[in-house]
Amino acid sequence: MAPLVTIILAAGKGTRMKSDLVKVLHPLLGVPMLSYPVDLSVTKLKAQKTIVVVGYQADRIKERFKGEPIEFVLQEEQLGTGHAVLQAIPLLQGFEGTVLILCGDVPLVRASTLRGFIESFERDEAVLSVLTTFVEDPSGYGRIIRDDKGLLQRIVEEKDATKEERTIREINTGLYCVQAPFLREGLQGIGRENAQGEYYLTDLIEIARGKGFSCSAFRAEDSLEVMGINTRVDLATAHERLRQEKVRELMLSGVTVLDPSTAYIDRGVTVGKDTVLHPNCTLQGKTVIGERCVIESGVKISDSILGDEVTIRPHCVITESRLEDGVVIGPFAHLRPLTEVRSKAKIGNFVEVKKSVIGRGTKANHLTYLGDAVIGEKVNIGAGTITCNYDGFKKHQTIIGDRVFVGSNVEIVAPVKVGNDSSIGAGSTITRDVPEGALAISRVKQKTIPGWSEKQKRRREKED
Repeated sequence: MAPLVTIILAAGKGTRMKSDLVKVLHPLLGVPMLSYPVDLSVTKLKAQKTIVVVGYQADRIKERFKGEPIEFVLQEEQLGTGHAVLQAIPLLQGFEGTVLILCGDVPLVRASTLRGFIESFERDEAVLSVLTTFVEDPSGYGRIIRDDKGLLQRIVEEKDATKEERTIREINTGLYCVQAPFLREGLQGIGRENAQGEYYLTDLIEIARGKGFSCSAFRAEDSLEVMGINTRVDLATAHERLRQEKVRELMLSGVTVLDPSTAYIDRGVTVGKDTVLHPNCTLQGKTVIGERCVIESGVKISDSILGDEVTIRPHCVITESRLEDGVVIGPFAHLRPLTEVRSKAKIGNFVEVKKSVIGRGTKANHLTYLGDAVIGEKVNIGAGTITCNYDGFKKHQTIIGDRVFVGSNVEIVAPVKVGNDSSIGAGSTITRDVPEGALAISRVKQKTIPGWSEKQKRRREKED
């Protein structure tokens, strides 16, 4: 394949999305729409240079893609696709290879399709080639006009098309291959004498043919693959296609997905072999799940790392947390950011953990809040335990050593340190450090009043 530079058009607002967010930043499987053509260029096609043409919310796009091996050019006024590509010409000086023009709102196109497109373009020895497809309803698209030999003659935009031309079902996808020297020269001859008053990139075809050059077309068999996203309906369609592809990819790699139609797994998620995903799982961001794990129904995991043989029982929410091998979570548990659960530990039902370390083999089985805590190994946290970490102004830390027994309904008012092998009696409120091996208990002395029920009964009878 000849040397390649990619230009990605991403300057438009996307009015039909009805959104304050620029269209190409709308997420698809956890990443911006624009990430897909960028990844194709940089990773799959390994282009020498990837140029992104931005306009509306340019600074926001640049910030989102900071650190990516791409270059940006600004189209301050959106005057059509030809005008957009013209902004990238200064970055093509000295380049004599193939320029691939992609759209930031066409995220489904496959690398294999683009490779076939580029190879066909180079084989045909054309100066320009367009990627086309057939659709049932071509409304809104530019129509492909071929000559008597079936060669590409021109592309007519719908607003400029005749009644007969509008019946054509072969459409322009907006993706092109162009020889760089011709692109630099041809763009100088584009005008804006059309219904939209814009500079159409499609006019390059007429310019090329006028100079005696040939133009070609390469058809994509799957029209959905080259679909442009214009509305939220299109966005949902693209999301579903990508979701199905991701689930299929995981299943082929050895992951069991019990109900593929209800598995929502972001693009950046990895899952190890022999892991089982139950229905209605949502795995987001850069989540990594190890081997032989079980993720049960209704679980949502975001940007977290799970080791091997981890079990997440139904209806848990886990965010920015790290779970080591053999951990059991839930059901109905909530792990908030910066939580670390060491191997063989268990976090049970209706337990919330925030910014805490839970030691190896430690158990907090039910009805507990652990915030800003460091808890050692083989600790028992009784039902109803609370680490009181907030004094109304700032957070404080609780430190609990190894092999500590914490009884039920205990309040630990931070900052407090609890030594190794110590115990805390049920119902206690702990406000001071507990030495190693000690028993801490803080209760009001129980008072028992004999005959209380009989006295209450007589009182009610008297009032009646």
